[in-house]
Amino acid sequence: WQNTIPHPTKVEERARWTEKYVQWSPLGTYLATIHHKGVALWGGPKFEQIMRFTHIDVQFIEFSPCENYLVTYSPNALINDQGHLIIWDIRRGEVMRTFEPDAPTVWPTFKWSKDDKYFAKIGQDLLSIYETPSFGLLDKKSVKLPGIRDFAWSPTDNILAYWVSEMKDVPARVVLMEVPSRTEVRANNIFSVCDAKIHWQKSGDYLCVKVDRYTRCKREKGENKYINMYYNFEIFHLREKNIPVDSVEIKEPIHAFAWEPVGLTFAVIHGEASNIQVSFYGLKSGHKPVLLKRLDKRQCNTLFWSPAGQFIVLADLRNNGTLEFVDASDGTIMNTSEHFRVSDVEWDPTGRYVVTATSNWKSKDDLGYWIWTFQGRILSRNNLQKFWGLQWRPRPPTLLTPEQQKEIKKNLKKYSAQFESKDRMRLTRASKDLIEKRAAAMKKFEEYRQRTRDVWDQQKGKRLELRNNVDTDSLDSDTHNMEEEYVEFLIKEDKTILD
Repeated sequence: WQNTIPHPTKVEERARWTEKYVQWSPLGTYLATIHHKGVALWGGPKFEQIMRFTHIDVQFIEFSPCENYLVTYSPNALINDQGHLIIWDIRRGEVMRTFEPDAPTVWPTFKWSKDDKYFAKIGQDLLSIYETPSFGLLDKKSVKLPGIRDFAWSPTDNILAYWVSEMKDVPARVVLMEVPSRTEVRANNIFSVCDAKIHWQKSGDYLCVKVDRYTRCKREKGENKYINMYYNFEIFHLREKNIPVDSVEIKEPIHAFAWEPVGLTFAVIHGEASNIQVSFYGLKSGHKPVLLKRLDKRQCNTLFWSPAGQFIVLADLRNNGTLEFVDASDGTIMNTSEHFRVSDVEWDPTGRYVVTATSNWKSKDDLGYWIWTFQGRILSRNNLQKFWGLQWRPRPPTLLTPEQQKEIKKNLKKYSAQFESKDRMRLTRASKDLIEKRAAAMKKFEEYRQRTRDVWDQQKGKRLELRNNVDTDSLDSDTHNMEEEYVEFLIKEDKTILD
């Protein structure tokens, strides 16, 4: 479908186009369909097939960020003398390397750098970094990191962040490593840690590590039991000298965290079930994070920022489906609504529209998707049986330089008038098309009505013959030719005794 005014326009529809699911590539160039024999990529104005990759019983796929490579995984590939995990060159359709996972695969197995130059995975006390186009280990060896638990690449630089767990008297550590030199550009020790999650800001200016901490730990039935949990957000300022680190502590359980894609704000859902709170924190160079706004007693468990920033949806997924549309700049709740048992929330790449959906993967009833404006005004409800999912097509990065973008923002009023004029023309054209469509439907109905009227007139002689030459047509149409009949019937009977 194409997002057009006043209604979406169907671009392409094909029966049995995929056997499992579909997936867009990161820049929206390709649409991948998954089949028993492998993966097919489609693209162009008419969605013609561009490339096929044969990998029997493929289950999962992943594109590299720049769409140069495709990773496919099949649990049964050895039956057909293929590797479980294959990396393909998309343009040439060639196998670049195969891998055999040592343990059950966690998908995605590899994490890619932003420029496709490197990809990495965690092993037992190892971090293996591979380089392209050779697809061999960087410096021909893995990095030994005892206790490594997780890592993530910067969205903008060849820097990765990883954390290692505590080992006896050695504290846990969060480390920033530059690639390919493997230089530690920053390290931070953290104590009494049971878990941590790494969250990069989209611009790569900040890194947040959510740390689950405890005051006491005891061993029960061979497992660690943590007592008196509390939580920290360790904020790394990557663009400042020596990369300073700030800490934000929250005592209550953390349910969700999300960076604003464009801006210097992050949001947190926290609190006990009786009082779920949403807090917004702001960052500024050289300053500690500041609490901007706190919303009390909310019904939500997930955060969905607009790709353009500022606006956010607070959603209660897979429960009552409460939806709150919030302007994070001042904490204003623009609208509150509900989509019962909603399982997915997807913003369109421009940040103007948002889709809420209930798919067959998560529910069996009330399937379909609803489209809203960013302010929370419902545009359409689409209920579909056997609805499996909806994906917005990603948009590639703008070709404008930062200077050109700044110039456009400076002269936005001038451009706004042009855009509004074009929008009015589109609406006028859409209204004209709609009027013509309705006129054509009315003309078709009038033609059908006249044909049936002609048949009815031709059958008049037959009707007179069947009705003893009584013209019942004229009787029915004559309003004065009527009889009145009064019918009385007993409704109820009352007995009253008089003195």
